[in-house]
Order: sequence, then C-alpha cells, then structure tokens
Amino acid sequence: MKTISEKIKSIALELTGIKSVVGSKGEIVIAERIYEILKQLDYFKQNPQNVMLCDLKNDKLGRKNVVAYIEAEKYTPETILLLGHIDTVGIDDYGELKQFATKPELLKREFGQRNIGAEIIKDVESDNWIFGRGLFDMKYGVAALTVMMEQFGNLANKINGNIVFIAVPDEEGDSGGMLSAVQTIAELADEKSWEFVAAIDADYMTDAYPGDEKKYVYVGTVGKLLPSFYVFGKETHVGQAFDGFDANLLASKIVSEINLKPDLSDIVDGEVTQPPVSLYQRDLKAEYSVQTAHEANMYMNFATHSVEPGAVLEILKEKTKKAFEDTIECMNTNYKEFCEISDIPFENLPWKVNVLTFEELYSNVREEMGKAIDDKLNCLVEELLSIQEMDEREFSLRVIQEVHKYYSNRDPIVVIYFNPPYYPHIYVKGETEREKRLLKAINSAVNETKMVYNYEIEIKKFYPYISDLSFCGIAEGEQGVDKLIDNMPAWPKKYRLPVEAIRSISMPVVNIGPYGRDAHKLTERLSKAYSFDAMPMLLYKTINNLIGS
Repeated sequence: MKTISEKIKSIALELTGIKSVVGSKGEIVIAERIYEILKQLDYFKQNPQNVMLCDLKNDKLGRKNVVAYIEAEKYTPETILLLGHIDTVGIDDYGELKQFATKPELLKREFGQRNIGAEIIKDVESDNWIFGRGLFDMKYGVAALTVMMEQFGNLANKINGNIVFIAVPDEEGDSGGMLSAVQTIAELADEKSWEFVAAIDADYMTDAYPGDEKKYVYVGTVGKLLPSFYVFGKETHVGQAFDGFDANLLASKIVSEINLKPDLSDIVDGEVTQPPVSLYQRDLKAEYSVQTAHEANMYMNFATHSVEPGAVLEILKEKTKKAFEDTIECMNTNYKEFCEISDIPFENLPWKVNVLTFEELYSNVREEMGKAIDDKLNCLVEELLSIQEMDEREFSLRVIQEVHKYYSNRDPIVVIYFNPPYYPHIYVKGETEREKRLLKAINSAVNETKMVYNYEIEIKKFYPYISDLSFCGIAEGEQGVDKLIDNMPAWPKKYRLPVEAIRSISMPVVNIGPYGRDAHKLTERLSKAYSFDAMPMLLYKTINNLIGS
C-alpha cells in the first residue's frame, strides 16, 4: 500500500494548495483540476466519455461536479458509489497566518514560531502531523478516492461491478453539489440499468473523546432536522406588564425545556446523538419601545438516528405544551405575589395552552377562509422570491406570519414547523441483502487491516457529523419526508430535495476516513499514522470485497 499512499499524499497536498472555500470560484478551480487528474489515468484515456464536469443545477456561481465511472468489462447492474466534497470552510480564523492556510509546510513552520498551546506545539514538532485548511476535511479523502479510481480502473477486466465517483462542492454550505450529483447519477443509473449496492465516503474521522485511541469506521450516518418555533404573545405597555403575554418569556421556557436535554437524544444500538441545541433565538421587534415583545422566533439543531420528522414534531409538541403550562404558572405565581404586595385583588390570568404545527395552523385557516388563503400566500411568495438575498429561514417565518395573520384565534400561540436544511439519517440495520453485504465487506476489510496494522478499529453505526452521505437515501411514509414537507413553509418554492432521485438510488452507506484533529479550526491537521497506512488499505479492501473478482 506504500505506493498508493504516496500517490494519495501527493494529490492531497496539491488539492490543499487550491483555496476552495465554499461559495467561491475556487470550487470551480479544484473541480477542473480533479477532472484533469482523472483524464490522465489510463482507464479514462481509453474511455474519455466516462469522466465529466457537470454544472450544478441553478447555481449562480457556475460551480461544477466531477463525475467519473468505471464499467466492469462484463456487464453487471451492481454499482458502488464513491463520494467526497472538494470545498472547505473559510480561512479567516487563521488571522495573520491566512496566507499560509493552504500551504502545509509553511503553516507548520509559522505555528512553530508562535505560542499556540502545549498540545498543538507537540504535534507541530512531530513529523506525524500535517496542518492545513481542508487537508483533513476532506481533500485527503478525495485524493484517496481518486487513487482508488486509478487502481480499479486498471482492474476493469476483472471486477464484478461498476464504480461511480463524484467530487462535489458546497458540502460545507447547502449541499448543492450533492443534490445536483444525485440527479445526475440517478439519470445515469436509469440509462445504464445500474443498481447501487453501497456508497463509500472518505470524510474525516477523529477522536470520540479526549484520550481516545480507537479508530472508527461508520456504517450509516446521522441525520439533521431544524425544528423551529414561532411564538405569538400579546403586547402591552410595560406600565401594565401583567396585561400582556411576553413572547420572550415563553420562548425562553421552550428553549430551556428542549436545549441540550439528553432525553431527546436519539439512541440506537447504544449510539447516542447529540441532544438538541439552540441555533437561533430572538424576538421580532424592529425597534426599541416600551411595548413588550409579542413575537419571537427560535430554531434548534435536532440530530437523528432513526426517529422520523413526524415523530419529532409530536415529541416537541409535548415539550412545548409543557413549556407553555410552565409559563402560565410562572406568570400567575408572579402576578399573585405582585397583587399581594400591591394590596390589589388577584384573579388568574386568562391564558391557555395553545400549540399547533404549521400543518394544523394552515388547515384551520383554510377551513375558515377557503382558497383565499392560498391566493394570499401566492402573492407573498412571489414577492419574497423576488428578493435575491432572502434566507430560507426568513422566508419560512414570513409565510407563517402571513398564515397566522388570517387566523381568527388571536390568543397567544406557538407554531412548530421545520426550517431548511434537512439531512436524512441512514440506519444500516443489516436486514436487507445489500446491508448484509456491506457489513460483511466492512468486517472483512477491518479484520484484514488489523492483521497488518496495530490499530484498534471499531465499526460504529452512524457517522456522527452532518455530511452528503445523508442524500444517498430517504425515508418514505407519513412519519418521514411527507410529514416534513407538510410542515416546511419553504417547500417547494424556496427549498426542496430531489426526493424521487434520492429514492431511486437509495443504498446503505459507510464512511472510511483519514484520522486527524480539529476540523474547522485553524489547527486542523492530518495524522500520517493510520491515514497513510491503514485507511487506504481499508478503503481498497472494502471496495474489493464488494465488487472484486
């Protein structure tokens, strides 16, 4: 594997030198370079039509996916997908060292001249670590997959399956590259009668906790929802504070009820997602005044292993009702104490718990005013779509406010809905033949690699970081994407997924990545140990076990 590792290293360092920050022209430059590298491989010199640069759909920057495929000499429908992303997060965190961010040797030298902490200095002084933005996340992985295409291209007359490779931009953004690529490969699969056996990503792998010595292979991937809350209270003058219903108070209670609560983690086969975490919370007052806030908006990251959007809605609806009850109780308790010290009569405040999903709110308003609500929404959507920089989450909020404006019930309310983006989870249970086949291939590859290299390699069920792997499959049914769509105001005008294309290629997934530390930090670094020896072998063996002779 030494020659393979040297080739991977050479390509990885070259790709790292190309600044390809998400949302920049650099994503085009790196795609073109990977395309040129592939074109120089013997297999693609003989089959130039099998490597392509494909425009992202509706992309203002004109970014491109690289799509390449190796066809087994003897026809077979069985196909595996190799995928990786070519963009990186920004480099502003490097500060005065920004010019060195994509130059590993120079960056390491600069780190050595600065006080950046004992642990980092130890790694800077070690020959084992290579620093640089994007080397770890995930240009080394893309380089490894590129070299795998070379290796198996040379074996096209022996392999028993086809291999499709995609290198996509925008993974660190909105996954526009992957969502376009899914449609491209779905069309190819239909044209060539391919059936996808499995997808292999080579995104990064790191310590699960401080001092962790294990290395991990992940079969399956975590999902992400962005449940959101529109809180409508009742305004009042601060001089009559108990006459109103403070939207900020209720919003805070909801966040307290849900944020970082481990009982809301999704636990499958002993693996636990991160609990929900708040990403945004604010009231909607546009200016300072002595009127209390009567609207607020929040959204939270909600990681999933197996729970579907419909079930998440029900869980959060109960939590929100509890927060609403606590708010009313808190207000009554405070009001009673205020009345006692003010020597005025006390009566319970009139508020009632009122929590609806967006689907329920829309249904209620549609029942009250018929098709007229749709006409109102169509006018609003047309106006919002004309605003080029309109964020999907702001779009959603404006739609909800418009629907709620026509609701006859003007009492305080919380409307729960989903914001973009959505990343489906993929749970490889080992129940289908394809899942069994992937698990067998991985287990065999891990065992073979452990016989050669002295690493403790553990197979886990879910890649724990949001990635493009999510778009290799999507759930069906009332609790799955259907319930998501019904409760996502931005769908389909402002945000949508190519659901049918994803379902048509649906497959089990695995991530076999290099080892390193500090992705998305200025100290991002790759470990030569494991990344240069065991990881390439694991990758090669897994592919070979799936479709080798």
